[in-house]
Amino acid sequence: MRYFLEIAYKGTHYQGWQKQPEGRPTIQGTIEENLSTILNTPTDIVGCGRTDTGVHALDYYLHVDIDGALPKNFLYRLNKLLPKDITVFRVIPVALDAHARYDATHRAYEYKVLAHKDPFQIDTAYHFPFFHQADQEKIQSAAQLLLEYQEFAPFCKSNHDANTMICQLKEAYWVFEDESWTFHIASNRFLRGMIRLIVGMCLNVGLGKITLEEVKVALDQQTPLKKSLSVDAAGLYLKDIRYPFIQKTDS
Repeated sequence: MRYFLEIAYKGTHYQGWQKQPEGRPTIQGTIEENLSTILNTPTDIVGCGRTDTGVHALDYYLHVDIDGALPKNFLYRLNKLLPKDITVFRVIPVALDAHARYDATHRAYEYKVLAHKDPFQIDTAYHFPFFHQADQEKIQSAAQLLLEYQEFAPFCKSNHDANTMICQLKEAYWVFEDESWTFHIASNRFLRGMIRLIVGMCLNVGLGKITLEEVKVALDQQTPLKKSLSVDAAGLYLKDIRYPFIQKTDS
C-alpha cells in the first residue's frame, strides 16, 4: 500500500528536507529513521518538495510504501518517536501511482518580516532593520509585477538542477501590518531559493536600491539582477499543498 503522510515541521535545527550523505540532521532522514524503527525494515520516503536549511513547513506531504497493514496505533507511535519539531497530522491511503512531488498542483509559501528584533521569533521570522524606511506601495508593486511573467531565471540560485525556469504563479502579494509584514506566493512549482530572492528583491525595491524598471528588464531578458538579496531562511514557511485526490481539512 502507498500512503501519504500530512506533516508539519520547524526547520531550524535541520539541514533542510533532503537526506544528506554526510549524515547531518534532515527532515527526510529523521522521518525515515523513525519509520524504519516502527516498520522494522529500512524505509524510504518521497516528499512534495525540498526545503532549504532553516525553512519551515506548516503543511507538507510525503509518500511511503508499506507492505501489509499499518502497525497498530501507527500515527500515535510515529509522533511519539519523532522529535518535538516534527509532527504527523494524518495518514492517507492513496493509489500506488500517486506521487507526493509530481502530483501536487498547488504550492504556497509565506514569508514573515518583523519591524523589531524579537528574541522569541529569532528562528521563525526575519527582522528587517529598515522596516519603517521602505515604501510599501513599491514593495507591493514589485510583487504584482511577477504575475506578468512565467519564467523566473533571475530568482533561481546558480547551483540548481531545474530543467525549466517556468513557474505558473497564481498569487504574489504582501499583507502589511503595523509591526509585521507577510508575503504570500503560490504556484504550481518553485525554483531553488526563489522565494527568498523574490522577498529580497521586493525589499530592495521598497528601499530604492533597485527600481521596478530594472526588475522588469531582468525578467524580460531572464538575466540576474544587478543587486540581489536572499533573505534569511527563518521567515519562510511552506504551506497549502494541494492534490486532486486529497480533501483538505481545517487543521
